[in-house]
Amino acid sequence: MITAAEQALLTLLRANARASTAELARQLGLSRTTVQSRIERLEQRGIIAGYGVRLSPDYEQGLVKAHVLLTVTPKLADKVVRSLEAMPPVRTVHSVSGNFDMIVIIDAPSIRDLDALLDRIGAMDGVERTSSSIILSTRVDR
Repeated sequence: MITAAEQALLTLLRANARASTAELARQLGLSRTTVQSRIERLEQRGIIAGYGVRLSPDYEQGLVKAHVLLTVTPKLADKVVRSLEAMPPVRTVHSVSGNFDMIVIIDAPSIRDLDALLDRIGAMDGVERTSSSIILSTRVDR
C-alpha cells in the first residue's frame, strides 16, 4: 500500500520522470531530501521499476496505432507472446477476459506497414482469430 503523498509523487513522475527533485519538492510542498528519500524507497520496494521515454505528440501523430484482439490456442499462448515481444512495433500485450484472449497495442509508420504487421500476427502459429481497430485519437494518456 502506498500513502497519498507517494501517490502524488508517482503522479508527477508519470507526467515527467525527468523532473528534478527540487521541482518535484516544490510542487509537493516538501523538502528536496524528503522527495529524494521517498523516490529511493519507492524504487527499493519495487513500486518504481524503471523510467521510460514519452514520445512527443508530433512524432506520435505520424504513427498508425491499432488495437488487435487475439484469440489464441491456449497451449501456444506463451509462444504467441514471445513472437509478439520480438516485434518492435508491438507496444503492449494484455491478457484479457471475454471473447478474446489478448489485446495487442501496436504502432506502425504507415498503413502499409500496419497491414503487413497484421498479416504477420494473423499468420502466427497459435493465433486462431484477430480483430483490429485503428486508433483515431487518444483522449487521455497518463
